[in-house]
Amino acid sequence: MRYGRLLRALGHRARVLEAWDGGRADVLIVLNAQRGARSILRARRERPELPIVVVVTGTDVYTHLGASAIMARALDAASRIVGLQSDCLRVLGPRWRPKSRAILQSYDGPRLPHRVSDAHFDFALLGHLRAEKDPFRAALAARRLPAESRVRVLHAGKALKPALGLRARSEGESNPRYRWLGPLSRRAALTLLSKSRALILSSRIEGGPGVFSEALALGVPILASRIPASVSILSARHPGLFTAGNSAELAALMRRAECEPRFLARLAAASRRLAPQFEPAVERAAWKQLLAELQPVAALRSRAVEPARRAGEARRSTTSPAR
Repeated sequence: MRYGRLLRALGHRARVLEAWDGGRADVLIVLNAQRGARSILRARRERPELPIVVVVTGTDVYTHLGASAIMARALDAASRIVGLQSDCLRVLGPRWRPKSRAILQSYDGPRLPHRVSDAHFDFALLGHLRAEKDPFRAALAARRLPAESRVRVLHAGKALKPALGLRARSEGESNPRYRWLGPLSRRAALTLLSKSRALILSSRIEGGPGVFSEALALGVPILASRIPASVSILSARHPGLFTAGNSAELAALMRRAECEPRFLARLAAASRRLAPQFEPAVERAAWKQLLAELQPVAALRSRAVEPARRAGEARRSTTSPAR
């Protein structure tokens, strides 16, 4: 939906589909190479001249790449590949890098004020409960904090497997520092974020976390696992990085944020420095440039396809019986 809004802001008409339906279009943009591979290959087969842009996700780049033959064919068929941060281009390698571009996801939501309560020191965890997100790392870290700590972890997101929902409820019952709020509307999730002292992203795999752009736009500091996507966006010098899966390191950062105002100020300053890169105008300009690149690609494909069609018609005319 956000890409639909972005394209309309650039003056285009956009239809949002779950799979390509064969309808008319000047450009096909597919989100997730692995899940969209069949749509990509079908479109390339039925509309050889159609420019196709594939936006790759974290599981595309860091899990399926090199292991999925159909995804490799889909990336071969793409006219352009979009990674959500620059490390994606490194991982794609020389086979696909020449047609790849990194475009950061901007924040197009309401500009809510960052106002926190003194009653608690709340960390926001925004993300569906999935193994790739390491969803209980913050809860486990919070268990390590001393009794006098005011820290709470407020977790918003849908349990994509029943067992994860059961564990979240059980964790909330036994851990007074953790509350699972379940799925929230976007507005409610953003309000939660705007009232939190910091965001925690504990993922083991990410392509380009959209929640970063939300936190940066709202002035919320970030604690994040030291994975390629986070390092690419935040930089290796970001003061809030911890080793993925390491509860002790995360707990130490949470305690520093709570007890050391200067450390929290450093985190906030880092967010302010990064925020301009995530302005909607920056993302729109990048997509405008990308779409402009596709015009000569479409023209070249059309010129290549037309002689092939004429050749096919000639072959059919020589083999068809006279009428």
